[in-house]
Amino acid sequence: MVTIRSQAAIKAPATLKSRCPYSIPIIRVRLVKDSSQKSPTNTVHTPADIVGIFRTYLGNPDREHLIVALLNTRNNVVGLHTVSIGTINSSLAVGREIFKAAILANSAAIILCHNHCSGDPTPSPEDIVRTRESMAVGQLLGIDVLDHIILGEGQSYTSLKEKGPWPSPGTLQFR
Repeated sequence: MVTIRSQAAIKAPATLKSRCPYSIPIIRVRLVKDSSQKSPTNTVHTPADIVGIFRTYLGNPDREHLIVALLNTRNNVVGLHTVSIGTINSSLAVGREIFKAAILANSAAIILCHNHCSGDPTPSPEDIVRTRESMAVGQLLGIDVLDHIILGEGQSYTSLKEKGPWPSPGTLQFR
């Protein structure tokens, strides 16, 4: 014989409330499309393909911005995300912030980009360290870091992958 109980009978007894003084929030995480931008292409084959997309998105800022392009398995850009807005000569971000949008968007890969307000796209030692650390985090998460682009004045830019040497995943190590 099966007994069906009403919802009222299933509720927790009053003694449970007294033994459990904490209320733990149940959260839901969502990726929200904020806006969009027009682009002649959404597929990335070379650094030049993504530079135009980044320049259109970024404009001409007065401070350093760190941006990630989120890519699917076919190297189509499925989103752009501003990770950090810094000062005239630096922007701070760690792996958690760099990969948050990529995880939510189920991205297969990312491309990092930031601008140098000085106009000189030469990578700093900190840029190299950030790239290597991001690649190591991406390796753990299964999200490839395909490049790190530094935008300079006018049309100048540096692709760290083109500049070389770009480490292969097997050579990455944590500090």
